[in-house]
Amino acid sequence: MSFQQSELSQSPTFASLGVAAEIVDALASRGIERTFAIQELTLPIALGGQDLIGQARTGMGKTLGFGIPVLDRVFDDADIKELDGTPRALIVVPTRELAVQVGEDLSAAARNLPVRLATLYGGRPYEEQIKMLNKGVDVVVGTPGRLLDLVQQGHLSLEHVAILVLDEADEMLDLGFLPDIEKILEALHGNAHQTMLFSATMPGPILTLARTFMSRPIHIRAESGDENQTHASTRKVTFQAHRMDKLAIVSRALQAEGRGKTIIFARTKRSAAEVADELAQRGFRVGAVHGDLGQAAREKSLNAFREGKVEILVATDVAARGIDVDDVTHVINYQVPDDPMTFVHRIGRTGRAGHTGTAITLVGYDELGKWRLINDELDLNEPEPPQWFSTSPELAEALGFKEGIAESVGPAVKIIGATSKHKKYSTKVRPSRKRRTRSQHR
Repeated sequence: MSFQQSELSQSPTFASLGVAAEIVDALASRGIERTFAIQELTLPIALGGQDLIGQARTGMGKTLGFGIPVLDRVFDDADIKELDGTPRALIVVPTRELAVQVGEDLSAAARNLPVRLATLYGGRPYEEQIKMLNKGVDVVVGTPGRLLDLVQQGHLSLEHVAILVLDEADEMLDLGFLPDIEKILEALHGNAHQTMLFSATMPGPILTLARTFMSRPIHIRAESGDENQTHASTRKVTFQAHRMDKLAIVSRALQAEGRGKTIIFARTKRSAAEVADELAQRGFRVGAVHGDLGQAAREKSLNAFREGKVEILVATDVAARGIDVDDVTHVINYQVPDDPMTFVHRIGRTGRAGHTGTAITLVGYDELGKWRLINDELDLNEPEPPQWFSTSPELAEALGFKEGIAESVGPAVKIIGATSKHKKYSTKVRPSRKRRTRSQHR
């Protein structure tokens, strides 16, 4: 069985769909009252305990689409055993960053519930996570490797898990986690459980996984399913730029009128570090997220970005997976990505949840061939982008900054999350539970 909805219109409230009043109140305190398409379609099915496949791109509201039913059912569902300190729900995500984000979103929704959550991922000491499990946990969010390690060590029991969520399944496939996922599924000991699988695309191995481990799942699509589709709400500005002029261009683009949270994508760890360094030298408050930073530094940067303490985040593609921020106004492709889908994922960070956004792509002269492949695959109709310089009037007009502005906005500042390990890339300073009231419609 399959349901499909292409747009959000006359969306119901969470209360009208029978969500627990405690959860409804917690969401309302954050200004969240009406559902997105994926939530409207998912909740009635998931609250009933059925297996489902949810297909929607990042930023469509998947986290609450599965998170609310998880919390609601764990809190008070006759089919789920009384809480005893061992997990009743397991949510598996591909990256540390996404684990943190999902954990925070669920914690906010569960603020009025006696439900204990734990977020488990690599890059953090085992001891603190083991201590958390020993105290008792009802819902676990985690990455495959760390979850499997804790299961094999005997610290994480899955024998009473009644709900399993696999989020961003296609990314887990891309990152090589499918064998770990299969081991986790086997560790459920065949106990009866609801499975929810969410994925932007449905490649063959994911379909096989679903057929093997799910029971007659209902397939929900919250959009057309065109995996190559770019956001209609995102304005794309693409031009050729000389490699030596890119930093000057970015420095001016960051001074555009109305520019808010911005993610700058670089292709390599080294490039990301260098761009962050150079922008910090020009006075921009910037955070960095890439593989040469420790987990604590990455989390510091991401939290600062989410909270608005910094509005600029420089990231590599792998490190940026799982960054789920709705109010990003600009995405800047400092370098052309290696493939069309990476381009789609990058610009999908802006123009989300009803907002508009701008995606800027700087095509180096040596990247034109790579850009043309992306252009052809996605039918962007820009095989030969114009050549602009940091001083070009066309650039100022297209991006909305004043002609003649300086590259620098102030004295040099420290990069948020920077570590001594990161400094090797630095360049010279440049001037310039139980009974409670359910909603009446349950």
